[in-house]
Amino acid sequence: MLSNASSVPDSAADQPATPLVLGVDVCEKRLDLALCDGRFLDSLDFDAPGINKLLKLFEQHAISLVVVESTGGIERPLLDALLEAGKHVALVQPGRVRQFALAGGNFAKTDEIDARIIARFGKLMAPRLLAKRSEKQADLDALITCRRQLLHVRTMQTNQKRLVKNKAAIKAIDAVLKTVEAQIESLDKKIRDIIDSDDDYRDIDRIVQSVPGVGPVAAATILASFSELGSLDRGQAAALLGVAPFNHDSGKRNGQRRIRGGRTDVRNVFYMTAVSAMTFNPVIKAFADRLKSAGKVFKVVATACMRKLAALLNAMLRDGLTWDQLAVVKKLQPAS
Repeated sequence: MLSNASSVPDSAADQPATPLVLGVDVCEKRLDLALCDGRFLDSLDFDAPGINKLLKLFEQHAISLVVVESTGGIERPLLDALLEAGKHVALVQPGRVRQFALAGGNFAKTDEIDARIIARFGKLMAPRLLAKRSEKQADLDALITCRRQLLHVRTMQTNQKRLVKNKAAIKAIDAVLKTVEAQIESLDKKIRDIIDSDDDYRDIDRIVQSVPGVGPVAAATILASFSELGSLDRGQAAALLGVAPFNHDSGKRNGQRRIRGGRTDVRNVFYMTAVSAMTFNPVIKAFADRLKSAGKVFKVVATACMRKLAALLNAMLRDGLTWDQLAVVKKLQPAS
């Protein structure tokens, strides 16, 4: 008679461990950790020793994924350390996690509760994994972020100057604007130096800037914050950018389609780029004119142009084609 002893584990210890998701609630000085099975693990200092303690948890638990809630960039050192250690990491938006909590009837909010909910969210929602960034990409992202913040300061000070009559105040604003302009020029040079120092970056920059209406800021933003472009299908590219229209229908009612989600900073750059392309790019201009003729309002037209521009750039980067080469292959109207 055959024995089934070999097919049944002698104890629970012989059974393979169930993969767990680790949720991390990040604040400026602390990391709160919980597993998707509801266990709260620890509250660690957010510093190098604390991150090392977190990494040692992988030796004690079968952690397959770490989910971190976005906290305005504070979380970046943790993400880089996890990715450097070869761990699977996902970065999720706090709004999505909060809606998930409310949907489950979890109205209370503490750091410990948040960590548990983040872990549960990661287990059930399977968020997109982060890719490891190179040192150059991290530097490029930091420079572009700083440049964007300086542009906000310039806009704010320029608007303030229109309202000020006092000569001393105007002189002070002019001094700030002069300094900000000099810093923006310096950052532009540093961004250019990073791109020119890397053959792959330089090639991507050449392809992206070959598109009429697309300039160096858009190219650098793609390199730093939208590096997936070229490896996606057009629907994924639109969703990641945040310009995919979502239905809002119920019964016989057909609601207005709306966009949401995606990468806000990248979308803002694409918006300005699409507005420029609606004037200078023959393909985008013709597309926009057709939508305007159909009675579409400007925001709808601009969003559709952003979506089309993302699809074109995705195809160009995927196939390694410049605008003129794509015009031949796809029979597009070439740039004049």
